[in-house]
Amino acid sequence: MLDYIKYNNLSVIFGLMLILVFSCGSGGDDDPSIPVIETEVIKPSNLSLAISIVGADSNNPDGDGTGVINCSASATDAVTYEFRFGNGDVVSNTTGIVEYKYTNRGTNIYTVSVYAYSKTEDFINTFQQIKILVQRPPFDNLIFSDEFDINGSPDDSKWGYDIGTGDNGWGNGEKEYYTNRSENVIVEDGFLKITAIKENYEGSQYTSARMLTEGKFEFTYGKVEVRAKLPFGEGTWPAIWMLGTNIRTEGWPACGEIDIMEHWGYNQGTVQSAMHTPSSSGSTVNHGAQYLDDVSTNFHIYTVEWDEEEIVFAVDGIVHYTYNPAVKNSETWPYTANQFLILNVAMGGSWFEIDPSFTQSSMVVDYVRVYQ
Repeated sequence: MLDYIKYNNLSVIFGLMLILVFSCGSGGDDDPSIPVIETEVIKPSNLSLAISIVGADSNNPDGDGTGVINCSASATDAVTYEFRFGNGDVVSNTTGIVEYKYTNRGTNIYTVSVYAYSKTEDFINTFQQIKILVQRPPFDNLIFSDEFDINGSPDDSKWGYDIGTGDNGWGNGEKEYYTNRSENVIVEDGFLKITAIKENYEGSQYTSARMLTEGKFEFTYGKVEVRAKLPFGEGTWPAIWMLGTNIRTEGWPACGEIDIMEHWGYNQGTVQSAMHTPSSSGSTVNHGAQYLDDVSTNFHIYTVEWDEEEIVFAVDGIVHYTYNPAVKNSETWPYTANQFLILNVAMGGSWFEIDPSFTQSSMVVDYVRVYQ
């Protein structure tokens, strides 16, 4: 009995010692000599965002077409601002003030957001939705013109000529022989006249003229404006157009061709604009037309506006075709370099005939102007 009591007391004492050991070991982490560091959190507050659209007023609520906005943001305890313009563009600065220009043409809606960051990189944000108009910048600087005010031959400082029948009728099966004779090209009474004539000349049955500014005036991007009255008669093919200056090295259609105006006498009421590129193998795939019943009796203004985004064609200010391929490369858009102007009246082609009763007819040009 005594041994049992003695054994029982030893068990209790041993258990108490174990409890004491473990309780002492668990208190090591609470050593008051090791400081506890708490992370500082500074979150900005009172964030405001003001956006003004340049040129916006009661008549032009979406702006003046420049696509420019001015943004101003402020917040208490903010050290950096990040502006997001709803199109993937992001601008960061420390002032909270930024000017930004949208370039996607037309009237578009964007969500403009600003994030205000503190020195601890905590942030708050806010946003506004805007509607803004983006238009092509105006081409209003005249860089080339011929008003055809001096009688006689056209100004040879501005114009040269293609002479002859070209290769396979200039590649189109044309029937004329191009000359620079006064019978075919002359300035009279304030107008340039390019006249196609039925006559036997150098083995051809027709003569005409093809004028060009190659080597004299070439440009990249701008607006071409030509006021002209077109010839009449089945078989006539007047054109106002452009070719890339690299045609002598790269060839056609790699140089790119821009047809501002073409007209065929067999389709008297229609004028057409077209693009010829490697992507279409030079074929007339990209084109648009207007229907006018007086192209040979009245003057009309034929225009093209060309920039890095698109090429727009119009007659008398009415747009009938815009070329703007989704993918721009050397195949679809060989229009990043200089082009020169061409004025001509062809006769016939591989796909149409000439009226046997045709004798002569002229394209009459009042002026040619180029703006940038």
